[in-house]
Amino acid sequence: MSFDTPALMQEARRQLEICNACRYCEGFCSVFPAMTRNKAFADGDISHLANLCHNCRGCSYSCQYIPPHEFALNIPAALAEVRQDSWERHVWPAPLARAFHERGLVIMLVMVAAITAFFLALHGRAPGEGEGFYAFVAHNTLVAIFAPAFLLPLVGVAIGLVRYWRETGGRRIALADLAGAFGSAARMRNLSGGHGEGCNFEKGDRYSDARRHAHQAMMYGFLLCFAATSAGTLMHYLLDWPAPYPIWSPPKVFGISGGVLMILGGVWLALLKLRADPDLGARRVWGGEMAFVVLLVLIAASGMALYAATGTGAVPALLAFHLGTVLAFFVLLPWSKMVHGFFRLSALIIEEQKKRR
Repeated sequence: MSFDTPALMQEARRQLEICNACRYCEGFCSVFPAMTRNKAFADGDISHLANLCHNCRGCSYSCQYIPPHEFALNIPAALAEVRQDSWERHVWPAPLARAFHERGLVIMLVMVAAITAFFLALHGRAPGEGEGFYAFVAHNTLVAIFAPAFLLPLVGVAIGLVRYWRETGGRRIALADLAGAFGSAARMRNLSGGHGEGCNFEKGDRYSDARRHAHQAMMYGFLLCFAATSAGTLMHYLLDWPAPYPIWSPPKVFGISGGVLMILGGVWLALLKLRADPDLGARRVWGGEMAFVVLLVLIAASGMALYAATGTGAVPALLAFHLGTVLAFFVLLPWSKMVHGFFRLSALIIEEQKKRR
């Protein structure tokens, strides 16, 4: 366990018990109706509520017991700390998660720079022999590097999810659980405060859907880019159609549209985060969260720049940098903010199960 886990759990338990007695915020988001099922909160219950929380902050701006009241409630920060701790405890190996979240910007920049230098050196010593980007780095070389860098981190995520599932009381998954959870995730309903008027993330006591829309742009942009990579893989191996691909092909259509959405969503999220109150979140990991957003923007922006520079002398440097950002993303996946998507979806599935008990 993390050295401060008992203290985090105890403080979150104290605040949740006060909230459960008050119930003024009962209709705000999924956390509060879920909270009312319990009279006492085990550690697993608190971890579940923490990952169900989307940090919309509406409860804090509506609460009569925030400081300077003697109860000193700060539910968004308390649950953010427990949520962060749950990722750090469960994902394997745990020490790497804490290191990235607390020093993420430095770790990310150093890793991207090192990988970029590696690919530049690789191109200088053993250039590829194919067409397009494969003229700079051979296809088999890319597969040999990226396949383990993508698959092995997923093992760390899977271990973390199994541990989290056990701690929070997850059961055998039914189709209804998946339908409800994926429907909520697709709409990002909880980022609208649960009441459809928006959340209070960056505007204090005013509602706004800006954060939900920015998250949607980032999420759907990322999924489109993943679809572009998947389409290119299928075309290469099943249709014997290697890159480069024309502008009308699925890899290009999905990749360009996804890249634009990722850049817009990432810049928007970063601006909102700069305007939000850091005391209503896990302050110690602010840098790691911002580093993750910056990395996603760099991936998309370098990919778009690389496409625009096709046929010019800038391709080797841009390709090395783009590969550096993508490989850094894969390697850091279990310990970066990316892991929140896996845990949040698990929390939504478990919540669907708990509703039916």
